[in-house]
Amino acid sequence: MVDTANKASRVIVSEVKRFVDKEVMPVATELEHKNEYPAALVKQMAQMGLFSMTISGEYGGLGLSFSTYAAVIEELARGWMSLAGIINTNAIVGYMVEQYGAKEQKERFLPVLAKGEKRAAFTLTEPDAGSDVAAIKTTATKHGDHYRINGSKMFVSNGSNAHFYLVLCKTDKHANPPTRGMSAIIIEKGTTGLVVTREIDKLGYKGLDTVALNLDDVEVPITNLLGGKEGQGFQQVMSGLEVGRINVGSRAVGVARAAFEDAIAYSFQRHAFGKPIFEHQAVHMRLAEMYSKIEAARLLVWQAAEKKDRGERSDLEAGVAKLFASEICQEVVVDALRTFGGYGYTKELRAERYYRDAPLLIIGEGTNDIQKIVIARALERIYKK
Repeated sequence: MVDTANKASRVIVSEVKRFVDKEVMPVATELEHKNEYPAALVKQMAQMGLFSMTISGEYGGLGLSFSTYAAVIEELARGWMSLAGIINTNAIVGYMVEQYGAKEQKERFLPVLAKGEKRAAFTLTEPDAGSDVAAIKTTATKHGDHYRINGSKMFVSNGSNAHFYLVLCKTDKHANPPTRGMSAIIIEKGTTGLVVTREIDKLGYKGLDTVALNLDDVEVPITNLLGGKEGQGFQQVMSGLEVGRINVGSRAVGVARAAFEDAIAYSFQRHAFGKPIFEHQAVHMRLAEMYSKIEAARLLVWQAAEKKDRGERSDLEAGVAKLFASEICQEVVVDALRTFGGYGYTKELRAERYYRDAPLLIIGEGTNDIQKIVIARALERIYKK
């Protein structure tokens, strides 16, 4: 839960709620339908320090807990899920640099990421490798004092607006298993050979740029190898994905909460058969179930965040939170549509946006089928004698 003993945590969650109510909700639907990048809102988020939440004060960040981070992401997603996605890749890359980067890398990248002046993209998925990370084909070959990187990446969130790209690639093509030959390398925007080939048009998750990247003989100094040691990339990325799954779980809670709050407000206003529809048993029982699912999902997200705050491995907890929260989000959004009836199917209400955004959470940061595998492997590690 939010660290209520920390005044800064309480203040920032309260300020984000005010920001969402006053600045985001009045414009989100219009920006989303136009698929317009929310530059003004992003600038405000940077001024509020939201890009620096999980970066320590040593590098200009707020140094807030992941528990507080989860609460902030929930509030942002309540207003517009895409804003939480813009924060996500910055948080993942910032975490990985702070946890695994060399001192020079931390001093070079973290202060600018914290200010929100420059933002990061996280590149993992490829045209022929999504959930199967071991199948990536992007390679980095050492030539003197630099790497030469070749390959392609897909579904890169913030890909057009990023200033840094953390790229998972193979530095040893012959490693067995393949994951032992993977490394994470940071590429700066404008580097020759790094090209955004197209922006991907999506069902939902609008306003946030999702692109395909091509890397053609991209030369990067060896000093951009995260941590300075090859073969560590897979472990670094898996740890970073725990942060990403906390983000996605929090997003799911936020979107579900938004759908529920819109639906229950409507249920008091809409009359049928001489009384508010809330008073009909089918409706108020549905709303009770929606609320219960949201509360349970939030507790799972908080559990994962608290374990991450303790510096403990949290793949099991993050996987459970992401799996459960994203699945109930889909259910709650559909139940909200049932409550609105025909109006929910129109673009006059926000419900249709929630309906288009929710499926992304089931497949983002590792599909839910993959989450089940992650959970099962963790259970085997814990329970097998």
